[in-house]
Amino acid sequence: MLPGDGVGPELMHAVKEVFKAASVPVVFDEHHLSEVQNMASEEKLDQVVDSMKESKVALIGKIHTPMEYKGELASYDMRLRRKLDLFANVVHVKSLPGYKTRHNNLDLVIIREQTEGEYSSLEHESAKGVIECLKIITRAKSQRIAKFAFDYATKKGRSKVTAVHKANIMKLGDGLFLQCCEEVAELYPKIKFDTMIIDNCCMQLVQNPYQFDVLVMPNLYGNIIDNLAAGLVGGAGVVPGESYSAEYAVFEMGARHPFAQAVGRNIANPTAMLLSAANMLRHLNLEFHSNLIADAVKKVIKVGKVSIGQLALPPVCSCVSVRGSELLCVLSDGQGRVSDLVTHFWLRNLCACSCGCSWLQSAPLRLSRGHSCCL
Repeated sequence: MLPGDGVGPELMHAVKEVFKAASVPVVFDEHHLSEVQNMASEEKLDQVVDSMKESKVALIGKIHTPMEYKGELASYDMRLRRKLDLFANVVHVKSLPGYKTRHNNLDLVIIREQTEGEYSSLEHESAKGVIECLKIITRAKSQRIAKFAFDYATKKGRSKVTAVHKANIMKLGDGLFLQCCEEVAELYPKIKFDTMIIDNCCMQLVQNPYQFDVLVMPNLYGNIIDNLAAGLVGGAGVVPGESYSAEYAVFEMGARHPFAQAVGRNIANPTAMLLSAANMLRHLNLEFHSNLIADAVKKVIKVGKVSIGQLALPPVCSCVSVRGSELLCVLSDGQGRVSDLVTHFWLRNLCACSCGCSWLQSAPLRLSRGHSCCL
């Protein structure tokens, strides 16, 4: 476990509480790596890498990358991904029943190559006032991510793969990426294949996202599309993500934001991290515990008593604000029966109503540790 920066430690605490309540047979080897908290060094990075190589799987928060240049172009986050060769980032963007957005019933997957492209960390000042930033596209890695996307579509029963590019402008770099995708597509005749320029893809996602199934793209485009698509279903707090190499699997939030302004305010949405943790359990073949947690999270949202923005109960009086809530734990009846699942919430930091009404005294829900609730 790598909590990361911002609200990462708070989200990881929620995961550990849920795992404990659900009796998940997982022990975390926790490490801290942060460039903004002066907890980053080559030694710490090597310790994290060694731990991940031993366990083969990890749950991580966002490791924030400062904008200031301090002599090293590659961030610790990028160096970690390169050391483990985490070439494929997968973000499953799916609507959550109970939370209404402009587009409902969305279900698409974004696959991003994340070891080269614009994030190659190759920049230099060729002349005073002139910076060259190199974008690296290789045949080997383009073919690898294309094959990963088509294999994923085949395994998950998906019907179409769309390659996103800017080959009309970057004719050699993106042209090579597009060519590799086309070559790999010929090996999968049962999967439909099409292409789309990145700027048009952004517009199409907003206007008609239902046309997409699996999208595969280079590094920077994937970063942008991940965040755009997350906004279609509720934001960074609700979309899980994962990254893969040939040997390792890392589970994280689909849209990576530290959300530093929310630290200590109990308003961070734990949905994405809990769903990522559930996906990790499924990867570890702990299907029962994975379904237990994922189903509980989705059930709470579907019931509609909780607002997705802060996972807080909507106020009865407009002058009452519920600052936030934390998904505390998931419990069965002690006999492991999913049908008897009880989901608990812990509401904290309720603001008193300024109009003097007795809303807080008459609120129908009283939630606390160890007590059941009626949703």
